[in-house]
Amino acid sequence: MALNKQIWLNTIVENFYPDNSFASKSIDDSTFVSYKTVHIPNAGTPSGVEINRTQKPASVSQRTDNELTYDMDELTTNPIYIPNIDTVELSYDKRNSVLSNDRQQLQKVAAQNLLYRWAKGANTLSTSGAVRKAHTSETATGNRKKFTKAVVMEAMVKMNVDDVPTEGRYMLLDAVQYADLLDDLTDKELSAFQAVANVSKGVMGQLYGFSIMQRSKVLRVKADGLTVIRWEDEDEEETELAAGLAWQQQCVSRALGEVKMYSNEDDPQYYGDIYSFLVRVGGSPRRYDKKGVYLITEGAAA
Repeated sequence: MALNKQIWLNTIVENFYPDNSFASKSIDDSTFVSYKTVHIPNAGTPSGVEINRTQKPASVSQRTDNELTYDMDELTTNPIYIPNIDTVELSYDKRNSVLSNDRQQLQKVAAQNLLYRWAKGANTLSTSGAVRKAHTSETATGNRKKFTKAVVMEAMVKMNVDDVPTEGRYMLLDAVQYADLLDDLTDKELSAFQAVANVSKGVMGQLYGFSIMQRSKVLRVKADGLTVIRWEDEDEEETELAAGLAWQQQCVSRALGEVKMYSNEDDPQYYGDIYSFLVRVGGSPRRYDKKGVYLITEGAAA
């Protein structure tokens, strides 16, 4: 009887990971990542200007400054075991695959943690487009209002009114919201939008002064439209809403440390190698008045 031939390829099909390039569009506080807490001083209200002053001597006041603080989080992977047999009998390099995947997963969670920090307590806007199904998870039910160019315009007006600098404005949308936006643009608008894309830097196009970026997942909030939910810490909710984020580069900060690998090779108890990774991460809006950062939440629909 003939035997069927089998072959193992010498490469492995790897996992996919999201684009985290949005994190670089912020003030870099990474030099302070070894500290527990970072303090960001904020200037108080100016003394004021009077035209044709009549009262002299003028009254003297003292400016009161404010501060924001944020703490560092320490993110660690679960230790992973690579038995000796996997390093000598497999046709592909499992060690390299395991280490690369765990490192990228750690960086993915660090980026999501940064988004959570930027969005927490931010100003809020809500979408008002046509109705479509909820998409944050299979658990989420009901309908949501699509993301449209109207809410991008609204974010632009809010920042203009607050004198937020026009340079360095960004908006991050999840995959479904990004598709909503493209569908809402006219052919002429879409052409102009894509003409200024810089995909190598994560920018898919520009609209109303915002460089639009896209990530598979961005943020999710409770039904109140205000309470941001961590992707990793809390269970999926039926009424949760997807959210995008708009910010100006000088109005948020990031602190991302180097990924540190721990290893115990040739462990005599496990007869193999054990690895784990650690990274410290922090970040926050930089302004006490929250100007320049907007959480854009899906409107719930019947």
